[in-house]
Amino acid sequence: MPSLFRFLMVVSVLAGATAGGLYVLSEFFEPEAKEVTQPLPGVKVRRQ
Repeated sequence: MPSLFRFLMVVSVLAGATAGGLYVLSEFFEPEAKEVTQPLPGVKVRRQ
């Protein structure tokens, strides 16, 4: 039984570290918003 508890503890620590890392990356390292326009080849826009 102790090996099961050790395994669950290691898995929970790894999951917590992964979730914490993803949270930090999403909150503090947001990319700058910019508008990108690129014409598509073969598509014509009809203007009215």
